[in-house]
Amino acid sequence: MGRYVIRRLLQFIPTVLGTMFLLHYMTSLAIQFSGNPARALFGDRTPPPALLQAITERLGYDNPCLDQRGNPCFGLFLDRLQNIFLHFDFGVNLRQREVTELVADAIPFTLKLLVIAIVFEAVVGIAAGVLAGLRGGSFLDYTVKISTVFVISVPIFVLGLVVREFVGVKLGNVLRGQDWIPDLISVGVFTPGFKADYPFASLIIPGMVLGAVSLATTARLTRTSIMENIRADYVRTAKAKGLTNKRVIGVHTLRNSLIPVITFLGVDIGAAMGGAVVTETIFNVPGIGRLVTMSARTGESSVVIGVVTMLVLVVLIANLLVDLMYAVLDPRIRYE
Repeated sequence: MGRYVIRRLLQFIPTVLGTMFLLHYMTSLAIQFSGNPARALFGDRTPPPALLQAITERLGYDNPCLDQRGNPCFGLFLDRLQNIFLHFDFGVNLRQREVTELVADAIPFTLKLLVIAIVFEAVVGIAAGVLAGLRGGSFLDYTVKISTVFVISVPIFVLGLVVREFVGVKLGNVLRGQDWIPDLISVGVFTPGFKADYPFASLIIPGMVLGAVSLATTARLTRTSIMENIRADYVRTAKAKGLTNKRVIGVHTLRNSLIPVITFLGVDIGAAMGGAVVTETIFNVPGIGRLVTMSARTGESSVVIGVVTMLVLVVLIANLLVDLMYAVLDPRIRYE
């Protein structure tokens, strides 16, 4: 197990470096073709050349390669690697705020959103999949199949806008007109956007939207896996030994059926972070997703590279933990 973990950690190096270089090259091309992002600070005004030069140097946009279209700027890339990995310096944004400070302010909201989404899709998706798998061909099975196909077919930005309009606005206005309903529910949960006064309650609806598509896939995977394993020899043996149906399903069938589901949930962390960009923008959540969106719009390459690098590390570590969980779910799996 130890050697396997070391090998996986060593595999992180080319993945992180490759991702960082692609981001570096794309942001460098954007600057080369669109011009110095520091000019955006002055709007329609013409800044003094000395002031513009000083700000450009402070933001790290003074490298000559950024004036040459198509130049990959290897020297600038190496400088960024040195600053990030040796000095833990991810740079500053156009307002000269440290990227680490921006991430520290935004990441609590994104983590709360991800926790709500993962718990929602795991608990509800696995429960729906188990019930549908154990009752194949029943009304409940067809209900799960039809509803999951419907949810999967709807893009997250469409689902988010519909939920915000009909749940956050229209249903929320009805609930806010009832004096007997607590403000935590009417103002906090059923709200069209993030509320600073209810930092967790106002993230419940966005979190459920973020996890809705993955919930449908989780339910389908669980249903298929349950229906496959329920006919396996070890399940029939467990029943023949006189074990209760609850133990046969909960211990023997479900444990092996969760392996593909755990794989999907681990990979889905990265997809959820990508979906958080859309969800946080729709519901005005001040998290990592909206930070990346705003930084990309204003051309703040240091913020984009720094934030995405951190997210890549999070996804890689999550995938490693998922792989290690295989040995817990299935004792036959060995990594040595």
